[in-house]
Amino acid sequence: MKPQSEADLSEAIKSAKGPLHIRGGGTRRTGAELGQVLETGGLSGISLYEPGALTVVAGAGTPLTEIEAALDAENQRLAFEPMDHRGLLGTTGEPTLGGVAAANVSGPRRIQCGAARDFMLGVRFVDGQGSIVKNGGRVMKNVTGYDLVKLMAGSQGTLGVLTEVSLKVLPKPETMACLLIDGLNDHDAITAMTRAMGSPYDVTGAAHLPKGLDGTPVTMIRIEGFSASVAYRLEQLAGLFPNHALRRETDPEAVAKGWAYIRDAEPFHGTTGDVWRISTKPTDAPDLAAKLDAKEVFYDWSGGLIWALTPAGSDIRAKLGAFDGHATLVRASGTTLPLFHPQPAPVAMLSEGVRRKFDPRGILNPGLMTA
Repeated sequence: MKPQSEADLSEAIKSAKGPLHIRGGGTRRTGAELGQVLETGGLSGISLYEPGALTVVAGAGTPLTEIEAALDAENQRLAFEPMDHRGLLGTTGEPTLGGVAAANVSGPRRIQCGAARDFMLGVRFVDGQGSIVKNGGRVMKNVTGYDLVKLMAGSQGTLGVLTEVSLKVLPKPETMACLLIDGLNDHDAITAMTRAMGSPYDVTGAAHLPKGLDGTPVTMIRIEGFSASVAYRLEQLAGLFPNHALRRETDPEAVAKGWAYIRDAEPFHGTTGDVWRISTKPTDAPDLAAKLDAKEVFYDWSGGLIWALTPAGSDIRAKLGAFDGHATLVRASGTTLPLFHPQPAPVAMLSEGVRRKFDPRGILNPGLMTA
């Protein structure tokens, strides 16, 4: 099914006799494909874009490239830097706005400006009973109903099918630069990144590759803004690490390419095995990574996000044990491990209660919890 309007979508869900597998651009995994496929690609198009108000409103099926092209023409951007999963997962199609919102897809800049959910001003969606729900607004001054907007972000289509999303956008910076620190081990890299993040120099990205492009460790610290400010802050950042091997990358295109490498988990493109995202406290990250027996790891969000490539079917949650965070299975190779980290019983009970309210028949993406 591919509804062409919100009313069509409402009728399709009302009349559904069994499970529905919600699909946007088909670029991300949403668990086992149980039931009839329901595509949102017909709900496409930018309905409102006000550069002066820093807001854009578009259908959930709108390709992200269409939105980014419109923003680029006005020298604006989606500041939360959404990941493109296609290279990692071997999928095709086009990422959509609804998919980004439903999965709360956020990139390296999250540590500085927030996640996708923090930029969502309003949503329209159809719940599991076919009811059309509107929540939030189309402008930043309208702050009513933020609770459902935040609830839909990351709900993965289990509470309702998004039809429209309103977003806050931001101006593009004049330039960007990256301080590169060579040769650090994981613990020292975390220390360096947290020191940079704690500085007054407005760092917008901090990542560490134990195995960089040349096979040796590299730690990346990004800053953005007006040219004079970036030049000053780059030198001040360098001054924080007087005894380290430093390089400075000031070509904006090279910097953008390097951070796309981190954002899209390019170190694991074309590899075999499972891929996990582990969210945790940065200071815990090296010790957690050491428990994984992974083929390869790298760190984003100043160490708060570990990307791990592991042998297929390896249950890393058992290896990690109890820890302050969660592990999500992003790419599975012939395994039936749950995609998402098990919730504590009280939280799981609350989550199930919320889902029953929005989708009492349990028909929206019921295969989400399995690979």
